[in-house]
Amino acid sequence: MQSLCHQLLSLLFVFSSLQIYQLTEACSCALSHPQDAYCNSDIVIRAKVVGKKLLKDGPFGTMRYTVKQMKMYKGFNKMQHVQHIYTDASESLCGVKFDINKYQYLITGRVFDGKVYTGLCNFNQPWERLSLAQKKGINHRYQLGCNCRIKPCHYLPCFVTSKNECLWTDMLSHFGYPGYQSRHYACIQQKEGYCSWYRGMAGRDKTTINSTDP
Repeated sequence: MQSLCHQLLSLLFVFSSLQIYQLTEACSCALSHPQDAYCNSDIVIRAKVVGKKLLKDGPFGTMRYTVKQMKMYKGFNKMQHVQHIYTDASESLCGVKFDINKYQYLITGRVFDGKVYTGLCNFNQPWERLSLAQKKGINHRYQLGCNCRIKPCHYLPCFVTSKNECLWTDMLSHFGYPGYQSRHYACIQQKEGYCSWYRGMAGRDKTTINSTDP
């Protein structure tokens, strides 16, 4: 009898583990530098989330967040003002959860049928948690590098293969993601189409770019 109970408990544990694995693995996102997140988004805003409502569409529904837009950084050609953000209600389907009346968020997303959609694979962060370089990037620097390609390096050796590439090595760090390049560097296009990492200084905004940094 005791052996049967152990078997049943083992089966229950395996089943539970599989269920958790399926839920967590249902949403899988490739790592993305904030600049790529900016360049690949239709809309980039800073906003405070002031309300939410579950809409009964799809298998799990869609969560509609009401936002108070503070500033728009990208997307003027799509819409002048964002009032609602849409996302899947289930995190297993990459739905993102925002706190109500707590933070100002940086929110990035795509526009479909006049609505802004976002998810876990987009770059959504409380504004206060962004580094100074990331805030400057969102304001103006990232757009200067949207013709550049940030090339992830997961294993050594890594090389750039064209003049418009910047080698992104955060994944090699013991500290993981987000790493130093994500928080402090932008990949900026220079003359003749060459791209290289740029780090602005906190005290002053340099115009020169060190192509060997970082």
